[in-house]
Amino acid sequence: MTDSMLSTKNWKLEKRRALSATEIVAGLAQVQGWRLAGDDDNIAIEKKFQFANYFETIAFVNALAMIAHRLDHHPDLYVKYDCCVVKLNTHDVGGISRTDLECATLVDALLSKVP
Repeated sequence: MTDSMLSTKNWKLEKRRALSATEIVAGLAQVQGWRLAGDDDNIAIEKKFQFANYFETIAFVNALAMIAHRLDHHPDLYVKYDCCVVKLNTHDVGGISRTDLECATLVDALLSKVP
């Protein structure tokens, strides 16, 4: 996966802002399986990813780490033998930002079928 495949924006240079409730709902409609979690400053979007074994789970986590680094974004992860729960929010804006939605899209792309 190349840098150009990971993101079209340089989030290190972009000013991030918390999305409104309407923007969050519209954004969630674009990312399948992600849901709202938490409240107030701990509001986030999250999704559980299932795998066959620990090796597949850790391979997913490592690929996700590359995406997170490129986006200058650091999701919370809960890792078990056969699953990983990914929780995204933007701490410095106290909510959910466009970066979270972009990261969700890219994480989903890790598991999409490649022709």
